[in-house]
Amino acid sequence: MPRTHDTTSGRALVARRFGVGAPTLVLVHGIGVSTRYFGPTIDALEPRRAGLSVDLPGFGRARNPEEPQSIDDHADAVAKTLDEEGLDRVVVVGHSMGAQVAAALAEARPDLVAGVVLVGPTVDPVARSVVRQALRLGLDMTREPVRSNLTVLSDYLFRSGIPYYLRQLPTMLGDRIERRVPNLTQPVLVIRGDRDPVSPGEWSRSLAGLAQRGRHEEVPGPHVVMFTAPERLASLVDSFAGECL
Repeated sequence: MPRTHDTTSGRALVARRFGVGAPTLVLVHGIGVSTRYFGPTIDALEPRRAGLSVDLPGFGRARNPEEPQSIDDHADAVAKTLDEEGLDRVVVVGHSMGAQVAAALAEARPDLVAGVVLVGPTVDPVARSVVRQALRLGLDMTREPVRSNLTVLSDYLFRSGIPYYLRQLPTMLGDRIERRVPNLTQPVLVIRGDRDPVSPGEWSRSLAGLAQRGRHEEVPGPHVVMFTAPERLASLVDSFAGECL
């Protein structure tokens, strides 16, 4: 069952456990969406590892916060949830904007995070504008399966809502993950889809190269590889977690 964790400033994060035993993975979604789009990858991970998937404040089933949230605020909400759940030494897996949250969490609370997986990380510095991100996202939607697009769009429209999405967009664009990654002492795995226009290969490889202990992998598919390559993604995450824990 989902559990709501209330934090400061009216923030609430909704967490769901999957698998059997103590969670070793924490899954963090991107802007506008929710834990739902991790569904196929969670199905692939459950026989391998237990985990916690979260709806960040204002997204999915988590109510809209009273104040605007920065990437650091989202990371703090995840950290407080892990503290309340009695978890530490986890591998945090962030997709898109969730990768920014994962990096911020690992930087601020190295006691909680044993390893970091950045899937389709944002934001490529050469496309740090609303127009360029919109064009890349539009191109990506032409490459995604119908189910993926329906899941993402329904979250945008009926869960987070367009007004909150637009409030969060400057937060995503303004955060520079490339300044955080060099500070991470944990192993870092960067994964992208080989047809992902949102997180291009040159950008994701350069981000992996900035990490003290980083490496880069590609899987088949566009941006939402949790739908297009769940088994391959789960295998990479499981293997990486085994190295970190």
